[in-house]
Amino acid sequence: MQEWQLTRPPLYPKQEAAIFDPARVSVIEASTKSGKTVGSMAWLLEQAWMGPRRGNHWWVAPFYPQAEIAYTRIRAGLDTATGPKVYTSNDTKLTIKLHINDAVMWFKSGEKPDGLYGEDVYSAVIDEATRVREESWWAIRTTLTATRGPIRIIGNVKGKKNWAYRLARRAENKEFGMAYHHITAWDAVEAGVLEREEIEMAEADLPDDVFKELYLAVASEDGANPFGKDYRVCMRPMSTNTPVVWGWDLARKKDFTVGIALDQFKHVCGFYREQKPWEELEDDILERTGDAYALVDATGVGDPVLDSLQRRAGQAVFEGFIFSQKSKQDLMHGLARDIKRAEIFFPEGPITNELSEFEYTHTRTGILYSAPEGMHDDCVCALALARKAFEDGNWFQVDLW
Repeated sequence: MQEWQLTRPPLYPKQEAAIFDPARVSVIEASTKSGKTVGSMAWLLEQAWMGPRRGNHWWVAPFYPQAEIAYTRIRAGLDTATGPKVYTSNDTKLTIKLHINDAVMWFKSGEKPDGLYGEDVYSAVIDEATRVREESWWAIRTTLTATRGPIRIIGNVKGKKNWAYRLARRAENKEFGMAYHHITAWDAVEAGVLEREEIEMAEADLPDDVFKELYLAVASEDGANPFGKDYRVCMRPMSTNTPVVWGWDLARKKDFTVGIALDQFKHVCGFYREQKPWEELEDDILERTGDAYALVDATGVGDPVLDSLQRRAGQAVFEGFIFSQKSKQDLMHGLARDIKRAEIFFPEGPITNELSEFEYTHTRTGILYSAPEGMHDDCVCALALARKAFEDGNWFQVDLW
């Protein structure tokens, strides 16, 4: 009879205490790259290895590509075993079947809650729980009822308006015998998993709310301002220098078309805010931009406007930027980083008014940045576009030419 021995990978004490807590339900709010995923993979494998014959064990992630990462990593770990192969796998179904007891590990997406009902599951991990639908949590919970199977709920924090945050607070209060654990980047630094210099650089680079959520596992308030009060130290009178870049946010419905120019020192030196017919706006944009480099909102109605500007442009260079939830998030993170470092400057007025009101909310697919209902974010978007145009460096090439 073939014998196998499973060896747990080395885990640092706080990581092991959180994931291998004897409680049936352990909720773990943890920093990015702190080891929660690799520890949970080891935990699920042990549950399957030592569990009942033909038992089902689930790893559920927000989307299939994330589930596939865990599937690939566990399979790679099993491949390091010496002697006969200890499992068979199915790349289509994302399953790993252990030869020792025919237990099956399933790697699933939480996108469609209805597809998660029905099975009896003996252990489960919900990965990146704040991004998983609450309905999926309900479904997974039912699969553990008959087996009384344990579950590990892990992930970075993402605001307070989600089921995982609420469950974490219940676990923190030790309701129904649940366990709660909190792991920060500094814990991982102390354990030698992360480099201190890297975390210090992240703290300097990222907006406070982003750093606290990703590295300290501290949830921010939904609707908070990503710029905080940092923007006040960046307030300067309008520069009189020549623009090197422009950012143009084009109007939709009742919005304004806003253009903001930066000089070579990243000071705002040009400002335009109007509601006009497209033909007149194009003339104004061409005149204001002159021979500078411009990054233009090319989303939706902006696409034909960009085409027209590019056809009519003289020495100016117009490039398009497509707004999506992800691209806007990245754009605003860049602006927030410059504001935090006091590396961009703007006059008091419409720009600072919008910066002071700007907010973000958490969604299952990421962070949604916008102005409060009934207000505008055109100036913020134009400033962020100008800042990106400056950082891209194409203005410097144009200037040399």
